[in-house]
Amino acid sequence: MAMKIDPKLCTSCGDCEPECPTTSIKPKKGVYVINAETCTNCEGEYDSPKCLELCPIDDCIVAVLAA
Repeated sequence: MAMKIDPKLCTSCGDCEPECPTTSIKPKKGVYVINAETCTNCEGEYDSPKCLELCPIDDCIVAVLAA
């Protein structure tokens, strides 16, 4: 499972990027995206995904199941 940023809700504030322990969050085409291959949900670093805590927009960042 990884986190995903909804591009329609992302305001490009950048609050999430510097706190990501795996550097999985990067800007792309004016919004931020999370690399699902490297996202660990902050396991071993924080009790829960740090990006969820930091994002000021409700439901902008959600957990997605791997296919």
